[in-house]
Amino acid sequence: MIKLISWNVNGLRSILKKGFLQYMKDTNADILCLQEIKARPDQVDIDWPDGYISIWNSAKRPGYSGTMAFCRKEPLDVTMGIGEAEGDSEGRVITLEYEGFYLVNVYTPNSKRDLSRLPYRYKVWDVKFLKYLKNLEKSKPVILCGDLNVAHKEIDLANPKTNRRNAGFTDEEREGMSNTIKAGFLDTFREFNPDGGNYTWWSYMAKSRERNIGWRIDYFCISKILRPRLKEAFISSKVGGSDHCPVGIVID
Repeated sequence: MIKLISWNVNGLRSILKKGFLQYMKDTNADILCLQEIKARPDQVDIDWPDGYISIWNSAKRPGYSGTMAFCRKEPLDVTMGIGEAEGDSEGRVITLEYEGFYLVNVYTPNSKRDLSRLPYRYKVWDVKFLKYLKNLEKSKPVILCGDLNVAHKEIDLANPKTNRRNAGFTDEEREGMSNTIKAGFLDTFREFNPDGGNYTWWSYMAKSRERNIGWRIDYFCISKILRPRLKEAFISSKVGGSDHCPVGIVID
């Protein structure tokens, strides 16, 4: 069995002060993907748990964005970015190639509160990213994980009516997610759990997490051909330290 975890840590240096190393040891993932690390390797002087290789894709802009992966087994190949200059400069994608699949770790651009970045997200990023995934899939199956910065359906957030035109729940962003599903990728959590109330991000305001007023914006999606190998998909909502919680899957 292979255990894969994804977590937007909202600052690697911050979460290291909140028990992250113990979480790594306890969860014992084969691959742990992180988003929004906001750091470069030279800013983090630490001994990672034994048995892991660390792979970084930091943003050029200090203290911003960035992705990272910890792997027990060294990948056959590692690719940074998707060939889209703006997003690639922000360290948003790491692709790990293994014998049986590609694992794509992504921190999808946020459309911003005033939706000023929505045109880029909808017309440029979402289009090029899906094309990138489908090109990979020509060679072998794809596992996509990360903070996709969209609640796909009304069931995926606590207050859909009042958030209708807010970043993360615009028609355009939801369409981008629908296009991913239509292109043949399965939302793994929904393969096992059809219920509402399952969220991965909560605002720091108004005790949102305590009240479970959240959004499900972190995902594992897989090529359909991998469905027989998918044994479990889960949200670790009790794990603190970030405004997001970890999500994961187990495949054989």
